[in-house]
Amino acid sequence: MARIGDLLAAGRTFSFEFSPPKSAAGSMSLGRTIAELEPLGPSFVSVTYGAGGSTREFTRDTVLWVRKETNIPPMAHLTCVGHTRAEINDIIDTYSSAGIENVLALAGDPPKSNDEVRPSDYAYATDLIDHLREIANLSIGVAAHPEGHPRSPDLATDRKFLAAKLQKADFAVTQFFFDLDHYLSMVNDLADLGVTKPVIPGIMPVTNIAQVERMAELSGAAFPQWLRERLESGRDAEDVRRIGVEAATELCAQLLEAGAPGLHFYTMNKSTATREIYAQLGLPVA
Repeated sequence: MARIGDLLAAGRTFSFEFSPPKSAAGSMSLGRTIAELEPLGPSFVSVTYGAGGSTREFTRDTVLWVRKETNIPPMAHLTCVGHTRAEINDIIDTYSSAGIENVLALAGDPPKSNDEVRPSDYAYATDLIDHLREIANLSIGVAAHPEGHPRSPDLATDRKFLAAKLQKADFAVTQFFFDLDHYLSMVNDLADLGVTKPVIPGIMPVTNIAQVERMAELSGAAFPQWLRERLESGRDAEDVRRIGVEAATELCAQLLEAGAPGLHFYTMNKSTATREIYAQLGLPVA
């Protein structure tokens, strides 16, 4: 299977992100979504991890399914929170045996309740990266927050932490954002710190205002007033969805013109918005 670092070195990547299903119905639905997106020729897909490592088995099973049943390289998310070195060894052994070479190393969100707390041998994503480098030959990505991580004391400190992660990793994927300047500012700040590795922008088409508003608050991303007003001008839910797709398409076009190394779509396990953006951008399909 292809290594994401190598794909980025060869040219732009276009990728999709999914959450692991927790039921048979969810698995069938995700299978349909991936089947609908596979003709777009994605460079890779990524599979998320729940808070505190709560979806580790679902994530593993989904990653292995994608590897076995499709021709798309999967990238597995891993978190520091709730993992010991021995557990990471077992997970990576399973992935390596299946030919999976791509992981996204994350600090991770804390568990939602004390009942879900598990021991962890890592304090920071850089600790996890160091361990992964010791045990396997992987292409490793990290997360980037264009507007700063919500737990960072300030933006300058966040940029320094991100630069330190990228010095050890191969690439980064950003949290979603809605203004081009946030991405360009982050890339320029990293360059000033001597880091020029690829940072793939994450795209979230707004098809539901309340849902994305909650997600933006949790991730530290601003939900800009100009976008809210534009969406609220819609006559009904379908009109709001159409406007959201148009706004995301405009941002994608701006990013590609600015030289972004690719686009990473947060699909919410649905295919329609991503397929519409592809069509509006005139991107080639497989």
